[in-house]
Amino acid sequence: MDYFFDLKNTVEQALAEDVGDGDLTAQLIGESTKASAKIITRERAVLCGKAWAEETLFQVDPEVKTRWQFDDGEHASSGEVLVRLEGKARSILTAERTMLNFLQILSAVATKTRSLTEKIKETNTALLDTRKTIPGLRLAQKYAVKIGGGQNHRVGLFDAFLIKENHIKAAGGISNVIRRAQKVNSSVRIEIEVETIDELKDALEHKPDWVLLDNFSISDMVRAVEIAEKKVKLEASGGISDANNLLEIAKTGVDFISMGELTKNIKAVDLSLLLD
Repeated sequence: MDYFFDLKNTVEQALAEDVGDGDLTAQLIGESTKASAKIITRERAVLCGKAWAEETLFQVDPEVKTRWQFDDGEHASSGEVLVRLEGKARSILTAERTMLNFLQILSAVATKTRSLTEKIKETNTALLDTRKTIPGLRLAQKYAVKIGGGQNHRVGLFDAFLIKENHIKAAGGISNVIRRAQKVNSSVRIEIEVETIDELKDALEHKPDWVLLDNFSISDMVRAVEIAEKKVKLEASGGISDANNLLEIAKTGVDFISMGELTKNIKAVDLSLLLD
């Protein structure tokens, strides 16, 4: 997956909404005034988003120099310097908020993902993201999930079938909808959501690639794993909003656990840019 193919446009849009036709406050500083600065973290975090920060600086002023102290995926402790910057003061301050926004959001996703993947690292279950992302930041957030140790589900509606309850109803049932998917495009993954053991048995007769177990109890997940007999990949989803039962779910033997929480309910990492 090319996480960076739309990097330039994403940063352009972010700067356009913040800077508009010019940074008024930056004009209070002499045009040639030079400055050095640093970005520090106020809390322990997994760094993520260097490419977006660098692109922000480049679009504002390609002459600003950076010296990163951490790479994406590395833990930084509270108070540590993530990056040092040197260049025109105006440029650094104009880029500040957009650069921090990218770093704070993406580091938050990576940090949360790392915390949760650590809880299930002794199992064979992988943690997946979803399409519950901030509009315009899907690839960036999926990159952050990967940096945090998770895996990416489909990117969007175009690269795999995910047949959910409303699709099944509209298409006239599980057998009809899977057959139609196989006719539309048999070369991509076909995944179908089921809500009961009976629906799982029905789906398995039509040989999808994945089955999503929606809001299954732990005992029903164990039964589902036994019934599926490794014929399909099983994904647990729905109502998994914290880490309390994550390990218990992974121990059932499902292949994947998907969580919208990784990209939806996140708290930005507390970062600050300070001039020296």
